[in-house]
Amino acid sequence: MRNEAPNLPIGAVAALATPEINAPLPTKDATNRKNMVLLIQLRWIAVVGQIVTIAFVTSWFGIALPLVPMAAIICALVALNVASHIWLRYRDDVSNRDLLLALMLDVVALTAELYLTGGASNPFTCLYLLQVTLGAVLLDARSSWSLVALTVLSFAWLTIEYRPLALPQHHVSDPFSLHITGMFVGFVLDAVLLVVFVTRINRNLRERDAKLADLRQHAAEQDHIIRMGLLASGAAHELGTPLASISVILNDWRRMTAISADPALAEDFTEMQAAVQRCKSIVTDILVSAGQARGEGSAPTTLTAFLTTLVAEWSTARSARNLMFRNEFGSDPAIVSDVALKQAIVNVLDNAFEVSREWVEFVAERDGDQLLLSVSDRGPGFDPAMLAQIGRPYQSSKGRPGRGLGLFLVVNVIRKLGGGVSAWNHRGRGATVRLSLPLSMLAIGEPSGD
Repeated sequence: MRNEAPNLPIGAVAALATPEINAPLPTKDATNRKNMVLLIQLRWIAVVGQIVTIAFVTSWFGIALPLVPMAAIICALVALNVASHIWLRYRDDVSNRDLLLALMLDVVALTAELYLTGGASNPFTCLYLLQVTLGAVLLDARSSWSLVALTVLSFAWLTIEYRPLALPQHHVSDPFSLHITGMFVGFVLDAVLLVVFVTRINRNLRERDAKLADLRQHAAEQDHIIRMGLLASGAAHELGTPLASISVILNDWRRMTAISADPALAEDFTEMQAAVQRCKSIVTDILVSAGQARGEGSAPTTLTAFLTTLVAEWSTARSARNLMFRNEFGSDPAIVSDVALKQAIVNVLDNAFEVSREWVEFVAERDGDQLLLSVSDRGPGFDPAMLAQIGRPYQSSKGRPGRGLGLFLVVNVIRKLGGGVSAWNHRGRGATVRLSLPLSMLAIGEPSGD
């Protein structure tokens, strides 16, 4: 079974060119929201780190710190995080301005802590680089430079205004070594946090880029379908007049004595009239499908009657005697006979019959609230590269112009009905294409149980 020529009747292509399929793509991006969550997590780490550092410095080195104002800053960070959690609960998206404000508040809190603990001489001033780097990754250029300006001004202010630390001489014999140790700890902390959080931010950005790429591909495919539908509709209008003329001429000729008296000629004219009538029916279907939404012009039936009629019509039209049909669905719910679905199934059967004329199997099954329609063959199967891109246009193994639209159209018909298409090769020979549809999209009422 291959992804071959667009055997799907062209009316189904026109039926896809509807406003529903051409709906605008979603524009909200959850990436900034995920990144705001990361900033909140980083702030929690900062709160815990400050508490641990204060406890260690006061107990181990005996350095007297202004605990009350430092505790007030920590409490303010905790309150900010709690408020941020509540705020995010009612927001679907986060803007660049929101991220900038969060980073600026973190810079202000860090500056306040450094002011109380030695100013620019504090070795933990290197944590400013953490905020700048996160800003460069998360924000646009203008906002990033705004954050850089704030950190530079904060550092410059700390060289002038700060509360010096009183180091006890009996605990700290070499202040320079203590400063180097603090710089080392700050460097390690800065490096670890940068790697952890920038890696997670990049993962969020890659997920966003992948989603945008999928949306662009989806939009391109829908645009391709709509253009095909418009082309089909225009061709149908152009074909209508000559087909009507041919039908009138054949009727006139058939009534001529020389033709009606010859059984062989009369039979040939009957076949020609049937062929013209079929062409007119196809043209009419294109024109009707191009202007109707799903459900208009459909007829109520049952699942068994729908599938049985489809199999009988397909077998007769293709003179196929080797189609094995098995209905293992169980119950027989009332459904709407959807024209686009019927044409999609016919297209899959045609592709299977083209590569496996000796045997084709069509099976209907039920999996919970899903209708499963499987078409299997004994052909050469799909190329591995085609299986990885099933349903993409112009994916064909025959390499002829116009090939590769068959399953592309089927996938889009089934996707419009809320289902999906899967395909796989058999171990020996052949392949299977499975159409999965929610019963709620077909049933007239609630789907019945088994």
